Amino acid sequence: MSLYGVEEFARDVDVSRETCERLEQYANLLRCWNPRINLVSRESIDDLWRRHLVDSAQLHEVIMSYDGALIDVGSGAGFPGMVLAIMGLPNVHLVESNLRKCTFLREVARQTKCVVTVHNIRLGKENSAHDLPKAEIITARAVTQLVNLLGIVSTLVYDRTCCVFHKGSRVDEELKVARGEWRFDLERFASKSDPSGAILKLSHMRRHQDIRGEE
Repeated sequence: MSLYGVEEFARDVDVSRETCERLEQYANLLRCWNPRINLVSRESIDDLWRRHLVDSAQLHEVIMSYDGALIDVGSGAGFPGMVLAIMGLPNVHLVESNLRKCTFLREVARQTKCVVTVHNIRLGKENSAHDLPKAEIITARAVTQLVNLLGIVSTLVYDRTCCVFHKGSRVDEELKVARGEWRFDLERFASKSDPSGAILKLSHMRRHQDIRGEE
């Protein structure tokens, strides 16, 4: 496989030179910090631009304009939320339970002059979402299976919320399981970085039991 780096990224993704420079700075910070706090796997660090940056950047084309907040759940190294913020999406909130990863995210934001808000919390615990704004967009990548993920983000969801999730080769299985517990509208997009994966865009999420309770 040929090396895929910032030049190839700039060829494939419609961003300015300044944005590419900031993403390159982000990538360099990640390589520097990764041996200490294991932000991404050793297998993927050598293919960082393809495996993580393009994979995150492709959501920019899927996410419609919004007025509220974008909340990235389980941000980890900042994928996809930090990439989307550097690309110019507004009001981005990164939610991460690991304190050291939050320290890394704040350092990336400082050095790249990217305006994001980092929350060191674990969603799903009582009152964990108390300080988060209403989420008009929710993103998540490599967090958990879809049915569990919908349960985790349910406290952030309201009638205008749209969830945009990366999913891998087991996406059809995950959708089948999730539909057993949830009703939602779905748009599906082919992943530009993973031929076996997909980007799922979900809206109007409701648990079946909640719908039955209203009937």
